[in-house]
Amino acid sequence: MAILGAGNRGGDVYAPAATAAPGLVRVVALADPREARRHAVGERSGVEPGRRYDHWRALLGDAAAGRFELDAVVVATPDADHVEPTEAALALGLDVLLEKPIAPDLAGVRRIALAAERGRGRVTVAHVLRHAPVFERLAAGLRGGALGRLVGIDHVEHVGHWHFAHSYVRGAWRREADASPMLLAKACHDLDLLRWWVGERCERVTSSAAVRHFRPEEAPAGAPERCTDGCPVEERCPYGAPRIYLGRYGARSVWPNLVLTPEPSEASVLEALRTGPYGRCVYRCDNDVVDHQVVALEFAGGVRASLTVTAFTAEMTRTVRAWGTHGEVAAHFGRGELEWHDFRTGERRLEDCGASGEAHDAADQALARDWFERVAGVHGDDPGATDLAASLESHVIAFAAERARREARWIDLRA
Repeated sequence: MAILGAGNRGGDVYAPAATAAPGLVRVVALADPREARRHAVGERSGVEPGRRYDHWRALLGDAAAGRFELDAVVVATPDADHVEPTEAALALGLDVLLEKPIAPDLAGVRRIALAAERGRGRVTVAHVLRHAPVFERLAAGLRGGALGRLVGIDHVEHVGHWHFAHSYVRGAWRREADASPMLLAKACHDLDLLRWWVGERCERVTSSAAVRHFRPEEAPAGAPERCTDGCPVEERCPYGAPRIYLGRYGARSVWPNLVLTPEPSEASVLEALRTGPYGRCVYRCDNDVVDHQVVALEFAGGVRASLTVTAFTAEMTRTVRAWGTHGEVAAHFGRGELEWHDFRTGERRLEDCGASGEAHDAADQALARDWFERVAGVHGDDPGATDLAASLESHVIAFAAERARREARWIDLRA
């Protein structure tokens, strides 16, 4: 397989997952425009120097010319650059693991769907949370009638205050024009989960959101352009860059430090904060994505659901409450726990789903291995839980919710 885009997802998630499955897959090529990043990931993945490309077009060109064998690619390029590499890979008959979102607009999603229809390869969308044990068990319980007939779901994505500052204020997803709306970029996972749990088509959606806090008028008096320029509130600011990257993670080679520099050390992280985007004051950035959003959804069959995506949380996690005619359940993603209440018996049951403590509760690795096995033919023609067809509706809902937010109205999806 090849990796197109060796950033956090391509280089730090899928490349190591492939290295951990030597009997199933081998990374034979990768493409990334950043030389240091390209070679760092290439070295860790055992990719020979001649197959470390600065552009995905050159990589796929060599594969098409037969210079090396290739069965599949991971497309983990920036959100705005998903369509063309996916189309090109499908035209070569390659299977594709496509990082979410599918594309930043509906036109791009349609192009990829058409390319999948015409090509011989299959597209799997990296909606990894369907592989998280707590959400798998929740889905099984809901479909098994543990709550009677499902009535409603309240789902909250706790982005985490410092994570939001890193990715959506200072980082690559801070501007809609350069990436995607926050709802699509961060929460198409969650819309996919809601659709999966309900098991019916979403018929109507509305949404409300704003840039509530990360604006110039919210800046403390005297705050400089950069956190490293002597901020008067440095000790009290929860979004201070040195506090996030060095105070929280030291100089360790972990996300998010690896986003700042390929070889983290105290000196290299500080240099990145002094000169790069991640050292900017959160009130002095050019961000425009919303920081708190609420979505209301109505599904066929009468189930109502709400999704809240917020920057202003202590934890990075997801919590869910679902109500049925004969019971209710609360789920905590970070703890891997389900708390079931049965109205018929009065029983309260705590189910421990075994939280791993890893990012996404090891769902990244589970999805990657599942995809490797499908490319290798282990599961026959079964497309898996997150193939393109299963993943399209979450994006349609996200685009409709964004339209509803801008137009302050309900959008009917039944037409």
